[in-house]
Amino acid sequence: MGSQIGSMNNVKIFVLYLMKNINYPMDYVTVNDVVMQTDYVMYLDFADAFHQMLEGGLIRRDGTNDHGDPLYSVTREGCLVAEQLKCDLLPSILDQSLACALQYLDFRRRGVTVECQSQRMADQTFDVTVTLKEKDKVILKTTVNADSEYHATQMKRHFRERPEVIYRGILALLTGQVGFLFDEKRSTDQSL
Repeated sequence: MGSQIGSMNNVKIFVLYLMKNINYPMDYVTVNDVVMQTDYVMYLDFADAFHQMLEGGLIRRDGTNDHGDPLYSVTREGCLVAEQLKCDLLPSILDQSLACALQYLDFRRRGVTVECQSQRMADQTFDVTVTLKEKDKVILKTTVNADSEYHATQMKRHFRERPEVIYRGILALLTGQVGFLFDEKRSTDQSL
């Protein structure tokens, strides 16, 4: 077990808490994405816990999505477990994880589209341009220069996989909400 959150029981409580508070059926991939918004649970632990909870009656199949994939929701027993045992986990972990999950789901529901392009430059580097659009409005557009085609491809792949995380990170940087990224000594020296 490698998850930061600890035991398999804690992983189950964590997943049940998120699913209970989101409060609508989700397919397996969406539940996984919701859980992975923070680094508290590793994928293999989640997969194991999910199947144990399904077999144990804490979650159930609840219809299918437009693609025919099964949807899952928390049973009454699962809700009781989540509510009664959530005190085993730090409230700050639960609060942060739920906020990230809701933000992720909001991003998907809003229908934000993702565009990625790269262009070889005269100096053999690559300009990678990433864009997020909500309806007809551009909510993010930035260009980064990569030193190789490999790095350009990696940038585009990561942006397509987790655009909401990158968007959230850029907003946090621009609004000064990520002081841990900066050297504390340098910050202190600059304020003198």
